[in-house]
Amino acid sequence: QVQLVESGGGLVQPGGSLRLSCAASGFTFSSYAMSWYRQAPGKGRELVAFIHSSGSTTTYGDSVKGRFTISRDNAKNTVYLHMNSLKPEDTAVYYCNAQSSWAAYWGQGTQVTVSS
Repeated sequence: QVQLVESGGGLVQPGGSLRLSCAASGFTFSSYAMSWYRQAPGKGRELVAFIHSSGSTTTYGDSVKGRFTISRDNAKNTVYLHMNSLKPEDTAVYYCNAQSSWAAYWGQGTQVTVSS
């Protein structure tokens, strides 16, 4: 059974930091590219960050470049999103995505709220 379980969301003040984790099971994690997406109320789902299956390549959405870092630990079947200098506009549900040429999986999401 494929599972992607996000954790680490919560309420944080502007300028603060959070680390999201996504624990994967039920598939060969090291064969999948991993991404974080987010969806704010009333908006579409937005790509936040992407990491290649080997970890050799990363890309970021323009709105988070220089503030967020994606990483993965293939030994732990986990992908992370380190978020610094958080802004109120980063408030959204954050989703983990696993993608290969033959399948794609989504987690249930974790809420991040940036507010004073």
